[in-house]
Amino acid sequence: MTVDYDETIRLTRLGDILVVTLNDPATLNACGPRMAQALSQVLAAIGAGELSARCLVITGEGRGFCSGANLQTGTLGVTSEGGEIDPGALLESLYNPLVIALRDLPIPVVAAVNGPAAGMGCSLALLADLIVAGESAYFVQAFRHIGLVPDGGASYLLPRLVGKARAMEMALLGEKISAAQALDWGLINRVAPDAALMPTALALAATLASGPAAMGLIRRALWAGMDLDLTSALAHERIAQRRAGATADLREGLAAFLAKRAAVFRGI
Repeated sequence: MTVDYDETIRLTRLGDILVVTLNDPATLNACGPRMAQALSQVLAAIGAGELSARCLVITGEGRGFCSGANLQTGTLGVTSEGGEIDPGALLESLYNPLVIALRDLPIPVVAAVNGPAAGMGCSLALLADLIVAGESAYFVQAFRHIGLVPDGGASYLLPRLVGKARAMEMALLGEKISAAQALDWGLINRVAPDAALMPTALALAATLASGPAAMGLIRRALWAGMDLDLTSALAHERIAQRRAGATADLREGLAAFLAKRAAVFRGI
């Protein structure tokens, strides 16, 4: 089933996989306020159980994944009486909550990056749990070219993914990082021929979607672990294991292990 969602994104259900396609190819899927709001609504519906899925795939329509915020709309932020633009206002009210919603999603997320992932679009891709890029894809922190600061969580994500030196290089130079280079740096998980991008991403998503209910707990534990000391991480693991222990999938996993067969998880 495929439906347009507020015209800016398209939803496609493939069994237990939900594919969200950013759908403004004329701007290389620039993420303006309208698209960000629509994406936030989808994430909220997944989080509330109104949209059922066991894995989410995010990709872009046409030649690009996401070219960043939609500067063509002229909606960088509120303007003060003195004529100063405040792009941070939109971050506070719209984009930052979108980042948090994606981080807190109860299911795994795969990004299928086609073409450019620039600015906020780069951050959106890097927020995914597994990132597959087409050979022609590239990643760029384009903010310095227009006089802005990396956002969408880039200042948090980049040093943790590639280290300080490479994070500074991406942010201060604003150069394009090819898919091959991104893989070499550890920024992404896979590179696929452009024609095989979606099949590769969907194969990974199918593996994730067939996993136990604990998949969401796993991704949240690793997100939390990026900020916790060892003692706090151990405490978080204790709580997560209690929740995993209450699932039917644990009972299935144990039964399958003892019977020496493959487990059939239902995500519950």
